[in-house]
Amino acid sequence: MRFHPISILTVLLCLLPLQLGAQNRLPSPEALVGSWEGPLVLGRDNMNLAFTFTHDEGAYKAALISSGLGIYGMPAETVRLNGLNVTIRIPRLDVEFTGTLRLDEAGQKITRIDGDWFQYSEMVPVVLHPVDTPSF
Repeated sequence: MRFHPISILTVLLCLLPLQLGAQNRLPSPEALVGSWEGPLVLGRDNMNLAFTFTHDEGAYKAALISSGLGIYGMPAETVRLNGLNVTIRIPRLDVEFTGTLRLDEAGQKITRIDGDWFQYSEMVPVVLHPVDTPSF
């Protein structure tokens, strides 16, 4: 079966507004504010980590908490939200966390953050869930 290049282009152009609409369906900036916690498995070590986000003057800040790593409130140097993607960098630890915000069906509430923890050339998947306060 052969497709005509113009028909493929037409289909792609029709789908573009749907994709752009999904990206514009972001929750309010306050939706990310608070603590997000999940398990981190590094080698044989299984520990929890949490990021606590604040939003002030149009910018996000984050602090890392992990009792397993002996870290209690280390500020991130970079916190960037681009659409539904979040990037957190803490150069002092050689850490970068990249994640995707997962929204409820209404697109108003973040239900979890599916991400990857990068440290010392190792990547570990991490799923963060909202918590009132970190459990450790």
